[in-house]
Amino acid sequence: MLSALFVVLIGSKASAQGMPVYDNTNFISFVKSLLESGKQTANLMKTVKFLKTQKENIDKVNNVIKQLQAVRELARNNQRLFDVVQDDLREILNSPFIKPNEVTRISDSFDAILQNSMAGMEYIDQILSSDNLKMTDAERAEVLKEKELESKEMVAEIEAKTRRYREIIQFREMQYKINNRETDY
Repeated sequence: MLSALFVVLIGSKASAQGMPVYDNTNFISFVKSLLESGKQTANLMKTVKFLKTQKENIDKVNNVIKQLQAVRELARNNQRLFDVVQDDLREILNSPFIKPNEVTRISDSFDAILQNSMAGMEYIDQILSSDNLKMTDAERAEVLKEKELESKEMVAEIEAKTRRYREIIQFREMQYKINNRETDY
């Protein structure tokens, strides 16, 4: 009997052939963890989809904010153009040192800038209010930024012209004073 037990013990350790034995407790735990992982993956996919949607919404809001900022800057630039034309141009044209033949040329140059500005504002109004132009918010923001840069260039141009005409007036005034000064000799 002892030798039979010895053969059984040595034989079982020497080779493990035969029918496999499963531990039901571990198998059930494994299945439960697989199911839990599946639920977590499904929740993770829902979260990814939600975050993607929120990112798109944030991008849309950012584009709208960019559009509003560009429109506000355009309005400021156009207001500056009109103020310069209204105040500074009147002052320049009323100067006695501007010759009559120059008045038309000066008025025309300022008028051309204002007409360009008005055409730009009409185009912007079309972009913002018309659905005929199929544009995304990003494309609208880009066009508005371009128009904003153009309006800044117009403001710079009109300020440069105003400065140049003022310098001409100052030069002619100085020339007049020099030519008409009284001498004591």
